[in-house]
Amino acid sequence: MAIISSKPSPNPNPDSDRTGDQVDDQTAQNSTPVSEQSLGKPPSKKSTRRNVKKDQPSPEMQQALDLLQAEATPEEKLEDKLEKDSPEQVSVDINIRPKNLEDYIGQKDLKELLHIAIAAAKSRSSALDHLLLYGPPGLGKTSLALIIAQEMGVQCKITSAPALERPRDVAGLLVSLQQGDILFIDEIHRLPSVTEEILYPAMEDYRLDITIGKGQGARIRSVQLNKFTLIGATTRIGALSSPLRDRFGFVQHFRFYEQDELTQIVSRSAKILETPIHDDGAIAIAARSRGTPRIANRLLKRVRDYAEVKAKGEQITGTIAESALELFNVDPKGLDWIDRKLLTVLIENFNGGPAGLDTLAAATGEDAHTIEEVYEPYLLQIGYINRTPRGRVATAAAWKHLGYPVQTAIAGLL
Repeated sequence: MAIISSKPSPNPNPDSDRTGDQVDDQTAQNSTPVSEQSLGKPPSKKSTRRNVKKDQPSPEMQQALDLLQAEATPEEKLEDKLEKDSPEQVSVDINIRPKNLEDYIGQKDLKELLHIAIAAAKSRSSALDHLLLYGPPGLGKTSLALIIAQEMGVQCKITSAPALERPRDVAGLLVSLQQGDILFIDEIHRLPSVTEEILYPAMEDYRLDITIGKGQGARIRSVQLNKFTLIGATTRIGALSSPLRDRFGFVQHFRFYEQDELTQIVSRSAKILETPIHDDGAIAIAARSRGTPRIANRLLKRVRDYAEVKAKGEQITGTIAESALELFNVDPKGLDWIDRKLLTVLIENFNGGPAGLDTLAAATGEDAHTIEEVYEPYLLQIGYINRTPRGRVATAAAWKHLGYPVQTAIAGLL
């Protein structure tokens, strides 16, 4: 092993002093030991490695940081894909939604309440209280959340409960919210219990509790959040747990729309889509929309296609709208062919009932769950069937709508 002394050794060579001075100057500039240079080794990186090691977070803190980094939800991935594939179509669909409370049609009581709450929150320069919206699908809960964000002048992040499978998903969203922002969670009754419990301190104290480690070494770290507003939407408010439901400051119900309200919605959507429509055409579409704006806009698009092809782009009149909707098997009451088939089987095969749900499913070839969740609610709403302990019964109104004698209907109900 070579031994290098720190003392200068005598050297008869006259250039040795000059070489030593060069080495000393180079050593002073590079701050590298002479021994490493004389052995031809690269400069030491101990100090650099030591500094990097100090800057790196501990495994426990890295675990907490990873928890706050949420991956893109399926809805966000789909939205990015749609924007890349067909940005024009996406912009048209978004523009159909109203932008403010003045353009929002229907739900008068709810609009008045929100107008007062928004004005009060803006006067205090504080976030709006948490809001829970419940009711049948397609009545405008998502549109109202976007309107509230627009009125408050904040950002709105939209997600759905099935996309928040892991705690890191909801934690990342909460941490990214700015002061006063709105987090909209659709179908909030489907939140996993672990994710739901994270929302409890976030909604009450604007605090995010993170558990680091496991077992006896587990610790809880709290992260302070900006004050935000959580808007939850659900079609089954009874499926929400009481602790979550009680943390909402506003709990509001969405009702079905009246025909005049749906007529205004159809006329407004037709104007945005640059589709000429007569008042009779808007009334014909609204009457078949089952009290739901989403269905009204969907039928409008189908009638628009019919008018462009069959009517050569003429204005949508009542006659054109009725012809188009008959082609799509939608009758004046909004019943499609499956609804009429269900009522027809109930009347003809079972003399109006009563008939069990499984019996109707077997007779019509439809799934029992589909009948109960998709077709039966609207038939119950318009009073065409009744639920009894013995099964489903077709009412006299259903007999009359399908063209059966009312006397026979009354006899069948007795």
